[in-house]
Amino acid sequence: MKYTVLTLFPEITDAYFATSIMAKAMQRGIIDYKAINIRDFALDKHKTCDDASYGGGPGMLMLPEPLSRALESAGVMKKGNRDGARAYRVVHLSPSGRPFTQALARELAAEQELVLLCGRYEGIDQRVIDLYSDDEVSVGDYVLSSGEVAALALIDATYRLVDRVIRAESLNEESFSDGLLEYPQYTRPEIFDTVKVPEVLLSGHHEQIRRWRLEKRVEKTQRVRPDLIRNGMELGLFNKEISNIIGDMEHERNKGN
Repeated sequence: MKYTVLTLFPEITDAYFATSIMAKAMQRGIIDYKAINIRDFALDKHKTCDDASYGGGPGMLMLPEPLSRALESAGVMKKGNRDGARAYRVVHLSPSGRPFTQALARELAAEQELVLLCGRYEGIDQRVIDLYSDDEVSVGDYVLSSGEVAALALIDATYRLVDRVIRAESLNEESFSDGLLEYPQYTRPEIFDTVKVPEVLLSGHHEQIRRWRLEKRVEKTQRVRPDLIRNGMELGLFNKEISNIIGDMEHERNKGN
């Protein structure tokens, strides 16, 4: 997987790719990264990359010329000129894009290359989006001043799903892996501030531990994200065991009312 990030501030993303698991993945050749400074493609000596919006309004808009030249320097062609054999997918990070979910993270992680376009100011000239972008993605229902922060969230969620970056078994029971949130976890010491680790986790009984964790996943999801439970039930995402646990918990709640 290769990440090509088009940005006005490459130092923001450079730092991320130089640390932790990402740095190891790059050293092993699993992940590749290139930052393209949009200012390098500005048309004037002042490296101007923004201007006022037509029609008026507050704030500035990123100019189309530097953006298009930067994209084409990365080998990105206008959508109408592509022959279908491209190895990249252009993603524009924007609060008005489609929601970024774990399912979309898995989809993007399967790409050969993601070209990430980081907006600033009031955004990007729409013509660049129309001509070059394959996806407009939002990392949440809020507005950031930095497209780089949004891009890093997308990168962090996708690179760890690329084969050989993280052991596959470590991903199996994560939040959203099967429509549920993750179970609570504990480490040493066995007693902390008078609070003891749940006995089942000390029992060594693997089946009881598995069942306890599954019940805790359902319990937490029902409490924190009931929308995920409703969605999973409606779409038939849950297996019989999970559905039975949900039914039992619903029955207990009704008894208490």
